[in-house]
Amino acid sequence: MTTERFSDSVLRLHVKQDSDNEIGEIHDLDAGEQSLTGSEGVKLLGQGQRRRRGKEPAERESSRLKRLLRNRVSAQRARERKKVYVNELEKKVNDLEAKNTELEERLSTLQKENHMLRHIIKNTSSSSSSR
Repeated sequence: MTTERFSDSVLRLHVKQDSDNEIGEIHDLDAGEQSLTGSEGVKLLGQGQRRRRGKEPAERESSRLKRLLRNRVSAQRARERKKVYVNELEKKVNDLEAKNTELEERLSTLQKENHMLRHIIKNTSSSSSSR
């Protein structure tokens, strides 16, 4: 390929950094599709169209395994957070049940005391009125 062949067409090469790979994009504003020879097998498309280079099978598998590992780690963290949350809720339930039992016992004691005091007042008022 000579430089005269591409002198009339405008080529732009953009290389973007993705998390695990580089994606090269080549634009050819000239009409028609042209192929470049090389290890990458990149094709130029006409009228500003873009085509991404495909990953090698080993790269795809590596990316898939990395994604699976990230997903497993994330899922494990979520399970651990849920376990902590459930344990906190169970402790709160136990504390509230104990507090409820304590309050019920206090209520019962105060009701008995109230009943006894009313009985004393009734007896005292009836005995003082009879004098």
